[in-house]
Amino acid sequence: MTGLPESSAHGDEIAGVREVWRELGLPGMIDVHTHFMPDNVMRKVWAYFDGLGEGVWPITYRGSEAERVELLRAFGVLRFTSLAYPHRPGMAEWLNSWAADFADRHPDCLRSATFHPEAAAADYVAKAIGSGARVFKAHLQVGGYDPCDPLLTGVWGALADSGTPVVVHCGSGPQHGEFTGPEPFAAVLREHPALTAVIAHAGAPEYTEFLDLAERYERVHLDTTMVFTRFTEQWAPFPTADLPRLEELRERILLGTDFPNIPYPYREQLQALADLDLDADWLRAVLHGNAARLFGV
Repeated sequence: MTGLPESSAHGDEIAGVREVWRELGLPGMIDVHTHFMPDNVMRKVWAYFDGLGEGVWPITYRGSEAERVELLRAFGVLRFTSLAYPHRPGMAEWLNSWAADFADRHPDCLRSATFHPEAAAADYVAKAIGSGARVFKAHLQVGGYDPCDPLLTGVWGALADSGTPVVVHCGSGPQHGEFTGPEPFAAVLREHPALTAVIAHAGAPEYTEFLDLAERYERVHLDTTMVFTRFTEQWAPFPTADLPRLEELRERILLGTDFPNIPYPYREQLQALADLDLDADWLRAVLHGNAARLFGV
């Protein structure tokens, strides 16, 4: 039961989102790329986007934490994540503690965690895995770190050995970073080929190169976060020639949206995927089946 009935201010939007998965015969959706963070951290994230200029990246869902959780549930999102990420050493353990408490309060959230290259990283990552973390987030752009930093060797090893998925923002969009692009993370995969990685934003704008990695490593996945939407197509259009590769990798494409930090309604992501015309079975797998299998839902 949600706190946002279909007669609420979001009623038409809720109905439109639910229509998408109901017509596919699904029980709902699993969104592997959503953000819930401590309030002061989320406000700093929003302030960053606001600082880009009026209308450049408006935050569509700037409600309270409780309102955002209930809206996802009203949309029919059965499982979601609380992906947080540190921009400096000394933050990750605090973020992990907050995320563990958030998941305890919201059992439909996949318990999430993160890390940064620092001496304690291997220990607190092992601790998080042992206490039930289901998914990790690594943000090479915001964190500004080399994923091959020796301080992370034990982290990648623990994630690979445990089979715990890690959502990695390693593409160069929307802003290039010193360690973004396919090669830095490709080096991690060469050392840890069993790593279960989910490439955020399908690696935008280096889609082709990250598809290459997914074809080379059987546990590499791609999430759909913001990809194919009109907003992203303006600066990072997905190459039409690579669409058949999405069909071939149909079991490793996962729904991600970046909720609540998106500059358009949630349904636009779903419509953009449906407009690819890759068939209903592909869409069912992306919206629900693939993540359900990966996370044992």
